[in-house]
Amino acid sequence: MTRFQTDLLDLRLGDCMDLMRDMPDGYFDLAIVDPPYGIRVGDNKQGMGRRKGDARATYKMGDWDHEAPPVEYFAELRRVSKHQIVWGANHFIERLPINSACWIVWDKMFSNEVSFAAAELAWTSFDSTAKKFQCHPLQDGRIHPTQKPVKLYAWILANYAKPGQRILDTHLGSGSHAIACYYAGMHLTATEIDPDYFAAAVDRVQRETQQIELFPHAAQHPTHEEIPLF
Repeated sequence: MTRFQTDLLDLRLGDCMDLMRDMPDGYFDLAIVDPPYGIRVGDNKQGMGRRKGDARATYKMGDWDHEAPPVEYFAELRRVSKHQIVWGANHFIERLPINSACWIVWDKMFSNEVSFAAAELAWTSFDSTAKKFQCHPLQDGRIHPTQKPVKLYAWILANYAKPGQRILDTHLGSGSHAIACYYAGMHLTATEIDPDYFAAAVDRVQRETQQIELFPHAAQHPTHEEIPLF
């Protein structure tokens, strides 16, 4: 499978630059992206730290995080979307217009006694005050090394987007963003360049949105309880 489509989701296996080149200016209302941060060095493969006593991850490790996206990526991102939210931008802020920066802080609610970051930052193009959201990351059952909770994306969409808007995700990863968009009634176009991650994400999206297929009204009027936590 190279493409998965529903009334709300258009998930594609491929290079995000190819997708964006075909899009007109300002086509998307909002881009919410989680690109490589470029923080891995040497032969280290991308993974997420774990707390003492946690089992080692069973998902596929990657070697794609040695370099953040080039300047051209961010130029295209700003061209095709009216607003942007970029995770990890503190690692490559020189590639973004800092005069419009307003940050989102994801507080993972961990102490500092962990091997990974206890919080993550997202740059936004919105002219507003900094915001913070607290929730634990998923520790078990992850299918991607940088997987973020559906609950986090649901909060972002509730605060920065509106039902019916067009959303872009250039790095689909685990599919959490797609699940949140489906429940929020927003149209998501997303790409993933790795075929294994893409297949796993599509399988997860199909599985975790089955409730909406059985009860279509849930897509228009999701309740807090109907939104998966992870």
